[in-house]
This record gives sequence, structure tokens and C-alpha cells, in this order.
Amino acid sequence: MMKNTLRTIAATAILLSGVSLASAASHGGNKMVGGAEMFPDKNIVENAVNSADHTTLVAAVKAAGLVDTLMGEGPFTVFAPTNDAFAALPDGTVDMLLKPESKDQLTKVLTCHVVAADAMSDAIMKMVDDDGGTHPVKTVGGCMLNVTYKGDKIMIEDETGAVANVTIADVDQSNGVIHVIDKVLLPKG
Repeated sequence: MMKNTLRTIAATAILLSGVSLASAASHGGNKMVGGAEMFPDKNIVENAVNSADHTTLVAAVKAAGLVDTLMGEGPFTVFAPTNDAFAALPDGTVDMLLKPESKDQLTKVLTCHVVAADAMSDAIMKMVDDDGGTHPVKTVGGCMLNVTYKGDKIMIEDETGAVANVTIADVDQSNGVIHVIDKVLLPKG
């Protein structure tokens, strides 16, 4: 049921945004995410709708009514979970969150992925170093995240103790930056 719903959501998001599909590399100097070139002169939403790896996130942002916010001036740092990250949640979780009556809970989850700053990976690593190995980050949704890194890999611990890895860092946007992550960050309780 959940996989069919995810496919429906993905297909709807693709149809609504008229996206082209395809994975992460660099193209013409711009980062590639989900097979789409990310343009630094476009905002977070304008770029995200083109990523084949973020159709569930785009559908969730639409369901939560956060499109206008994330198209705003910012600056925003968005830790963007992939479709696979959403699919790894317990069965039925995404379906439940996308229901109109769950809008407040969905908004809370999504805003736990957004920081009111433009933080590239080198700045994040410097903050971690300055704080002795772990940097606390408060999100716009009020979640407290703990950021660490090993080598050049940044890790974000959510309020439940789960750790997401940044798989594609520093995707520059006109109103901030996206860091692609491999887990959905969840608030406590």
C-alpha cells in the first residue's frame, strides 16, 4: 500500500512540476541531484521539483503548504531526505503524514529539516570544530539537531537519536543551500 501511494505521489509530483528525470554528479559546474542540474540562481523549490530523488519531499512540502515559504528570500539550509529515506520510515507513516488531518505533524517533521541560515559544509565543519566535535543546531521547527563530521562526511543526529548522512553537500540555491541526506529527521515524541 505504502509503495503504491509513494509511486502515486511521485508520479503526481512529476506531472505537476513537468520535471526531467535522472543522479548526483556535476554538470556544467552545477551540482546534479536526482538526475537534474541544480541552478544557483533558482530557489530551493524551483530546483527540488526537478530532482527524481526528491518527489516524496516535494509532495510533502506541497501537502504541508510550505512551498511559498521555501520559495521565499531565506536564507535557508535544507537537509533534504531522498525518496528512499521516506520509504525507510515504518509502513504507513508517509501515507498518514500526507493526510490533511496530519498537516501539523507533517509541518513539524519538514521544518525539522530547515535551518534559518545559509550554511555550506565548510562552515558547518568549522562550527563543529569550534564546539569541540559536535555542533547543536536549532531548526525553524524547533527541533534540536546535533551535527558532527568524519573526514568530509557530515552527519546529523535528530531528536530520536537517528543519524542521517549528508550524501550530496553544498547544492547552492538563490535562497540558501540544500544538503541531500539519507534519513528523515524526526522530532522527539
